[in-house]
Amino acid sequence: MKLKLYTNPWRGRILCLLAMLALAVSVSAQTHVYKGNSTWSSEIIATWDGMYYYKGNSTWSSDVLFTWDGKHLYKGRGKWSSDILLTWDGKHLYRGNSTWSSDIIATWDGRHLYRGNSTWSSDALVTYDGKHVYKGNSTWSSDVLYSVKGSLPIVFLMILL
Repeated sequence: MKLKLYTNPWRGRILCLLAMLALAVSVSAQTHVYKGNSTWSSEIIATWDGMYYYKGNSTWSSDVLFTWDGKHLYKGRGKWSSDILLTWDGKHLYRGNSTWSSDIIATWDGRHLYRGNSTWSSDALVTYDGKHVYKGNSTWSSDVLYSVKGSLPIVFLMILL
């Protein structure tokens, strides 16, 4: 008795399509930061993949500048408390592993990052609209410091300064 094997001619195509979709999702999950009002690949100064912040257009482990866990920003690939540079509580950035008001280095109001525990317009370090980082309390195209393609946590605005 011979067994007939029936294969679905679409199976290979579907698997290929799923593999391409997975690759597209992983590539689109990366955020790039560009110098000035540019999105040219030659102007990429940093790449963020959701955990690691890399130098330039790299995702090599040797190019990791910072690690982000949603609350703490660590130096390099570190996850030790001694490697904590900044702590984030959703509104304030603190120096090191502190949440003391005396250690607040910046305040976020949803659009502006301010110096210290201030929300005075004169203390605005940068304005961020989700696509551009502007100097101070400005949204003029001539004041664009960086362009962002993707999603970037607020803590990295402090790093860009």
